[in-house]
Amino acid sequence: MDTMRERFAAVVSRLLDDDPRLAVVLAEIGKDGFTDAARAHPDRVINVGIREQLLVGVGGGLALAGMRPILHTFASFLIERPFEQVKLDFGHQGAGGVLVSAAGSYDWPAGGYTHMAPGDVALLDTLDGWTVHVPGHPDEAETLLRDAAAAGDDSVYVRLSAHSNSAPRDIVPGRFLTVRGGRRGVVIAVGPMLDGVLNAVAGLDVTVLYATTVRPFDAPAVRTAIGEVGDVVLVEPYLSGTSTAAVNDALADRPHRVLGLGIPRRELRRYGTIDEHLAGQGLDPASLRARISAFLR
Repeated sequence: MDTMRERFAAVVSRLLDDDPRLAVVLAEIGKDGFTDAARAHPDRVINVGIREQLLVGVGGGLALAGMRPILHTFASFLIERPFEQVKLDFGHQGAGGVLVSAAGSYDWPAGGYTHMAPGDVALLDTLDGWTVHVPGHPDEAETLLRDAAAAGDDSVYVRLSAHSNSAPRDIVPGRFLTVRGGRRGVVIAVGPMLDGVLNAVAGLDVTVLYATTVRPFDAPAVRTAIGEVGDVVLVEPYLSGTSTAAVNDALADRPHRVLGLGIPRRELRRYGTIDEHLAGQGLDPASLRARISAFLR
């Protein structure tokens, strides 16, 4: 199976052939995936080098000129490092584009904390009007990337990951998918957390919702799943609690409790694998089962 990043390069390269409004802006990272596209469209595949603030500035300028820019690098270099440019060159200017990240919260542990961004979605949450997609499989990444590229002049963030579920789901951009039903509570699994969540809640009488678009937050799906009263567990692959406010807003008129599980603020200063980091953060299936079961009791 290809990775989400490999699918991203292949899909966007084809989209460049079909849509003259699209342009790709890179900051060295990921350039090898666009070698053929750069030959075919040298004016619409732009590599600015290791200059992430310029990456975003060029993307904002292309958007103001009527193009649909697609920007790509690691999440820490796309959202955190050039955040002022994201805020001003897109948000303040009223410009739209597609920001596509890689490396996520800890996809490359050996790269160290400079290449990790567990706070990216929470940081982007301080801005208005961004759509945020978090696919859990390369097929879902393709669906969401195509949707983002065609989204007029909207601002869209697509968070790709090396962490992937074993199989794709029949997702609809902007909507949560009900994977299974239950009566004791609702567990919302975001993107690549779905397999671990399903393993963790095996045998528990809970509804599982699958979220691959987290902004806008699908409040109607949560309200339908919880009924008039109940508990919600939110399992996100980034900073814990990022979407608890969205759940509370969705259920403001109903008695409920919310448990937000994700990456804690405590930093793990060791290398390892993705699975080891999941266990270290309490997001492996065994830890999730213990935390979810204790909350629902």
